[in-house]
Amino acid sequence: MASKGNGGAKRAYRMENRAEAAAETGRNILRATMECYGERFFDQVSLEDIAERAGVTVQTILRRFGTKEDLISAAAAEARPSLRSQRDQTPAGDVAGAIRVLVHSYEEHGDRVLRLLAQEERVAPFRQITDAGRTYHQEWVKRVFAPHLKKCAGARRQRLQGKLVAICDLYVWKVLRRDLGFSREEVESSLIEMVRDVIAASQPSGVPPAKLR
Repeated sequence: MASKGNGGAKRAYRMENRAEAAAETGRNILRATMECYGERFFDQVSLEDIAERAGVTVQTILRRFGTKEDLISAAAAEARPSLRSQRDQTPAGDVAGAIRVLVHSYEEHGDRVLRLLAQEERVAPFRQITDAGRTYHQEWVKRVFAPHLKKCAGARRQRLQGKLVAICDLYVWKVLRRDLGFSREEVESSLIEMVRDVIAASQPSGVPPAKLR
């Protein structure tokens, strides 16, 4: 009886190891997908390129994920939580803290996202990714700057929210950091100044501006 029990335990152990190995293979494929598309354009990346980087065969990729488009969608879903986790921890109302976190995110991921944005009109999975990113960015702005937004009402609040969405957009970071050659610290200072300026200008007349951190 003990022998049978040990045999069952060994089988369970082997199955667990196989499941973990399969999961790790899947993660490697998704990681390789994000890396390849972060470095090159859609038409420049083949399934063979991804397979070689992941250390698997093309057949393995097709068997697990189906089409190239499905693979991209799966890779985006896998990467999304880690990409957003730091921004999600930004405390509401802290302008300087929010901008520091935002710029850190753009420094790590901005160039890859810009590559996706450049292709979103012709690659449907990329458009799904960038649309989701826009929605997330707008919700992030609403949450992080909520203490300042709630001091305004109606159209004034909508205008302030729109300005903050625009100032904090990836393309503003690109212009300052890549096109104009600002240092990271200069980008942070510039964005903090712009955010504070538009918040102060949006205060209702007769109401003293709140102290902005």
